[in-house]
Amino acid sequence: VVDRIFSGIQPTGTPHLGNYLGAIQNWVNLQEECSSVLYSIMDMHSLTMPKEPAVLHQNILDTTAAVLACGIDPKKCFLFRQSLVSEHAELAWILGCLTNVPRLLRLPQWKMKCSSQNNEGTVGLLTYPVLQAADILLYKSTHVPVGEDQVLHLELAQDIAQHFNKKYGEFFPVPKAILSTTKKIKSLRDPAVKMSKSDPQKLATVNIADSPDEIVLKFRKAVTDFTSEVTYDPDSRPGVSNLVSIHAAVTGLSIKEVVHQATGLDTAHYKMVVAESVIQKFAPIRNEIKKLQKDKSHLMKILEDGAEKAKELAFPIYQEIRRLVGFQ
Repeated sequence: VVDRIFSGIQPTGTPHLGNYLGAIQNWVNLQEECSSVLYSIMDMHSLTMPKEPAVLHQNILDTTAAVLACGIDPKKCFLFRQSLVSEHAELAWILGCLTNVPRLLRLPQWKMKCSSQNNEGTVGLLTYPVLQAADILLYKSTHVPVGEDQVLHLELAQDIAQHFNKKYGEFFPVPKAILSTTKKIKSLRDPAVKMSKSDPQKLATVNIADSPDEIVLKFRKAVTDFTSEVTYDPDSRPGVSNLVSIHAAVTGLSIKEVVHQATGLDTAHYKMVVAESVIQKFAPIRNEIKKLQKDKSHLMKILEDGAEKAKELAFPIYQEIRRLVGFQ
């Protein structure tokens, strides 16, 4: 039974096409299907990579405006800022004391991000998967929507839950994954890697608030290959197949249907068809983001109200945890 869904998004500013299709779109559907849904703006996780305070603060507002514009409805879910619910950090400490270091050192994100920081990774970077486990377990969540790249972290949360239950008695449900069905959206400049906010190539990533001209330019410059017809074959034609995936995802059609529609088009023309479908999908969202960004206090209030509700839910669960471990 899906009793409670928890998911989080890091505040990196306005999300990109991959974030939208891989996660946010799914969030919007889940809030309709499940009666208890929590979505958190993960500002504490943000500190694992160096950030300027003013930039982080602006990113929190921009991410909030974007998820609201995409259709997240605070009446149907709890939308809140992680750092406003102090129990996340407190539970992370307790769970960290049940987690062994070699397990964390083996996680691929640690290896990758640590090497990008000259192997001087911080304690926070090492232990953020434990904080992720606390984020989920604090609400006794039963299901977590995740992308492929977070599956190992969810497995850690499952193991921590079982470890806690073994030590203190059955308490946490073991959270299950809800895997995104959308194919991983790849960089428009290098279809071997996924689309990313931090890509140094400005044309690689489409943001959901990009102007129509920017979107057209990025798709026009998208890397394809020397065959002009449109087919779907991710192994031998990753560039064109990525365009097909994007086209299918924004129109809601199947891969087969969009390939059939593209019969007779060469890839240069097809790129403009995909650009146009992306522009149409994001035009109303873009307008709504701009509108919401003008009212910062409204955005802050939504996050604070959501945090109050999340705290009400977390408080009794956390008090019980305190009792179980012997704090009271």
